[in-house]
Amino acid sequence: MISKENVQKAINDVRPSLQMDGGDIELVDVSTEGLVTVKLKGACGGCPMAQMTLKQGVESYLKKQVPGVLSVESV
Repeated sequence: MISKENVQKAINDVRPSLQMDGGDIELVDVSTEGLVTVKLKGACGGCPMAQMTLKQGVESYLKKQVPGVLSVESV
């Protein structure tokens, strides 16, 4: 089972990179099926590259750090 605590720790690891560009990320939910829902904030909220950052950056990192994470989606 995926630990919300472990997901939050991994998100805290990537947060400084997003904050350097004026953005931020907030954990919304973690499902038992491996779906992590986040909210991109600040500059990330309206950035055209946000989806790429989410999938290639955040999702990739979370999959490596937290066993069971299958996908990361933003709301």
